[in-house]
Amino acid sequence: MGRLSRRAFAMAALTTLGTAGDATAAPRGGPAAPPGRRRAAGELRGMWLATVANRDWPSRAGLTPAEQRAELLAHLDTAVRRRLNAVFFQVRPTADALWPSPYEPWSQYLTGTQGKDPGWDPLGTAVAEAHARGLELHAWFNPYRIANHTDPTRLVASHPARRHPDWAVPYGGKLYYNPGLPEVRAFVQDAMLDAVRRYQVDGVHFDDYFYPYPVAGQTFDDDAAYAAHGAGFPDRASWRRHNIDRLVTETAARVRKVRPAARFGISPFGVWRNAATDPLGSDTRAGVQTYDDLYADTRTWVRERWIDYICPQVYWNIGFAAADYAKLVPWWAAVAKGTGVRLYVGEAQYKAGDPAQPAAWQDPVELSRHLTLAKQYPQVRGHVFFSAKEAAADRIGALARVVADHYQQPAKPPR
Repeated sequence: MGRLSRRAFAMAALTTLGTAGDATAAPRGGPAAPPGRRRAAGELRGMWLATVANRDWPSRAGLTPAEQRAELLAHLDTAVRRRLNAVFFQVRPTADALWPSPYEPWSQYLTGTQGKDPGWDPLGTAVAEAHARGLELHAWFNPYRIANHTDPTRLVASHPARRHPDWAVPYGGKLYYNPGLPEVRAFVQDAMLDAVRRYQVDGVHFDDYFYPYPVAGQTFDDDAAYAAHGAGFPDRASWRRHNIDRLVTETAARVRKVRPAARFGISPFGVWRNAATDPLGSDTRAGVQTYDDLYADTRTWVRERWIDYICPQVYWNIGFAAADYAKLVPWWAAVAKGTGVRLYVGEAQYKAGDPAQPAAWQDPVELSRHLTLAKQYPQVRGHVFFSAKEAAADRIGALARVVADHYQQPAKPPR
């Protein structure tokens, strides 16, 4: 499933015990900047453009190349119209490619058939057209997800997961590459770096999927990999975190070698650990913690400066009891302070006006309040909105309010 289902999952992942914190309390930090003004060093104003399951683009599989191209350009035009300056384009949603890759098949989300040439180059077009509009284009990759099903025979015959069935692990109704295998880690880097080598992308972007989100009653079967490669670790969790750390540090080094001007960053689930679990954690009561459940030590990646930016998905409203935006932003700002790693905040625009969401999300000013609060922390260098479909529709005018309050003038991304 794509980011849409993950975002629905994010709500379920949070406990609802306790009362909401004081949503009106001023967070600690420096003085607030006036609305609409930012530091001269620039700010990132981004949106995600998701392709998995045809979430944002293309609107359905099987459109003609001309129709696909027109839809893609319309999304880029939306970014310009909203005074954004960066698009995070999902180019490897399920161990496939939106460019002519020698490693993996063409994505099924283009033609409806995995491996079928769509007749044009979406990533190459996106880079050229984004740059023509003054937008940065960040290539967004999902490292380990193979398919949103568990049947390898549904993959094209040439798929690496069929040629190497021992690389794949079924879990929770999906198929994943096994992060514990060194050969898998090398392969997924090769596959992703092919795009970085070919195209003048401005960034390389991972989202929040590393080891999969936990599914009750199911076990991710990496016993053989752990037996072969887990010696010297105190437990399997430490070994799994080491595997993801290696993916991050190796990818960072290779990106800097292949395309030094590109920045490498990650957009994790918004909670590293709860303070009740670890005194270094945030004042949250999340049911998922990236350190413990996804084996992603996101705090260490920032503190050790392994990445160029972090963009936590802080997809909750100000005052939300289990994970308060007003508590998570200062926590992440403190993590980033003094590291030089840029902090961007992932914003849940998709929730604005959704009747299934809490009352705060029915208020078109909620997102604007987020940016006002974040301006009190100099470590916050921008925001990224999920996602392109909502940026265009803007159901209750929440993004229009952000633009009016904070994006009155165009801005360049931080360099």
